[in-house]
Amino acid sequence: RKVQIGVRRRPERCGDRSRRGDVLTLHYTGTLEDGTPFDSSLSRDQPFVFSLGTGQVIKGWDQGLLEMCEGEKRKLVIPPELGYGDRGAPPKIPGGAVLIFEVELLKIERRPEL
Repeated sequence: RKVQIGVRRRPERCGDRSRRGDVLTLHYTGTLEDGTPFDSSLSRDQPFVFSLGTGQVIKGWDQGLLEMCEGEKRKLVIPPELGYGDRGAPPKIPGGAVLIFEVELLKIERRPEL
């Protein structure tokens, strides 16, 4: 199964699109299918920063955040095998949970090619 991606908002101008190895700065809110929130960068008032496609985050993010523009908002529906699987992430995420993320990409930092 794949990540379902819904584009909520895409800016009129899109320069770079996110790709593997980019460092992304974003805000997100994660909920379970029934709407129960389990995590949000907004409540901490601190964006989340990570390197895309390097295994720092769940597979659903590494797949679902590719080809994104700065300023774009997406809704990701992530099946358990691309999230936390059968084990979940206790206590907030039960095993086998489908995860729903609302994500806004704030910044793309491209590392120079080696």
